[in-house]
Amino acid sequence: MTQKITLLALVALRAQFLEQLRAKYDVIYAPKDADRQAAVAQHGTRVRAVMTMGTVGLTGQEIAAMPNLELICTLGVGYERVDLAAAGARGIMVANGAGTNSSTVADHAFALLLAVVRGIVKLDRAVREGLFRDTLPSYMPTVCGKRLGILGFGMIGRQIARRAAGFDMEVGYYSRSRRDDAGCRYFDTPLDLATWCDYLIAAVPGGVDTRHLVNAQVLQALGPKGVVVNISRGSVVDTDALAEALRTGVIAAAGLDVYESEPQPPQPLIGLSNVVLTPHVAGRSPEAAQAQFDRFLENAEGYFSGRGVVSPVPMSGPA
Repeated sequence: MTQKITLLALVALRAQFLEQLRAKYDVIYAPKDADRQAAVAQHGTRVRAVMTMGTVGLTGQEIAAMPNLELICTLGVGYERVDLAAAGARGIMVANGAGTNSSTVADHAFALLLAVVRGIVKLDRAVREGLFRDTLPSYMPTVCGKRLGILGFGMIGRQIARRAAGFDMEVGYYSRSRRDDAGCRYFDTPLDLATWCDYLIAAVPGGVDTRHLVNAQVLQALGPKGVVVNISRGSVVDTDALAEALRTGVIAAAGLDVYESEPQPPQPLIGLSNVVLTPHVAGRSPEAAQAQFDRFLENAEGYFSGRGVVSPVPMSGPA
């Protein structure tokens, strides 16, 4: 009988996924920090693969404690807390779940945009308090026909652009490089994009290169009718600058699924009525969870069979 490959799983999994995983691999399941430290210390020498995610990551110290590690796979597209330099120095393959939850994230981005622009949360609260339209500022702006700026034009950014087309929006984007197949206008800087657009959605990877990409200057350029939506990583938006812009009317409103203080609430934003917050769930849906798990299996089986992984991470940095 062939010995199973030892896999360290650092993310919480549904029971059926864990069962499937255990049928194929010798699984060390450590989704909690305390379990993780103990698992690396006790079993690190026999681990050949690690399942993690961008916000959970894998440190250089942990990689060093696993001398037989060959493969690191993240669920979802993010890998910002995986030490790519340490993995690269060892020749360890890093793969992700690129594209597996992009439709769900794009849906959530538009849900936040619509909720913020149309005042859905405030209006819902008002109805529950017994108020009706004639006593409310119920003439809310439209989304249709506006200019939408997208920071980042990877799979999620392109899905957002497709949805924007259904709202007859003019779309512009900023990314590290111009894409010839984008079908919409490219801007050289986030500031130029913010100056042009009505609504701005952040869909870039996390990490040092994109930290506070949306800052006070960008918010000022967006203007008093502008809206910011962030479904990327909390570090992309300067929380203090955003809170100040929302308090003083520099921009109209914001919708955030991610924030710098996660998992703690973003305290500077909590008392503001012109922001809608969700707890980093944009990428979560039954369909996305299945697709992410399936992609992990494809990546792992592809690697260990010699065919290669389906979605390798560019070791030079985020695409």
